[in-house]
Amino acid sequence: MNPPATAYAARIAALHRELGLPADYAIRRRLALQPEADEAALLTIATPPDSPPVRLTPPAAAAWTRLRQSAQADGVALEPLSGFRSVNRQVEIIRRKRDAGQPLAAILASVAAPGYSEHHTGHALDLGTPGEPELEEGFALTSAYRWLRDHARDHGFHLSYPRDNPHGIVFEPWHWCWRQA
Repeated sequence: MNPPATAYAARIAALHRELGLPADYAIRRRLALQPEADEAALLTIATPPDSPPVRLTPPAAAAWTRLRQSAQADGVALEPLSGFRSVNRQVEIIRRKRDAGQPLAAILASVAAPGYSEHHTGHALDLGTPGEPELEEGFALTSAYRWLRDHARDHGFHLSYPRDNPHGIVFEPWHWCWRQA
């Protein structure tokens, strides 16, 4: 591991201890440490109302543009709901849920621990479609999800958390991550 990667891993381990996460979290969940994108290099691809701007790395943003255009050509509307999320923001999300009384195990079933969220990379998108509830399993019943299931790979996007995934994360039909070819 190079020195910046070692420092990042140490930072993540310290945050996990502070949050009371199990030391073997990543091993049990089969999750890889996700690098945090350089925020200064991110591109804004959307600005949803009442939400932070949706930002991606330039290559992921270009792939998103191709994906969205292809979906539109097939009569499918996709809306980006969330993109890059910093490690610090991931910590805030977990703290907020714990402060609201949610048990840690329940939180970690729907939120990856800091350092392990694909959103850190600037390659992950949470997607929706007009007229449908956001970030709900019912997205799997939409034509948008069916289109993504059939065509997202053509543009480098993959469903990260299918049903019964080995990561212990709930089925997230809305979460798609671009992976460099």
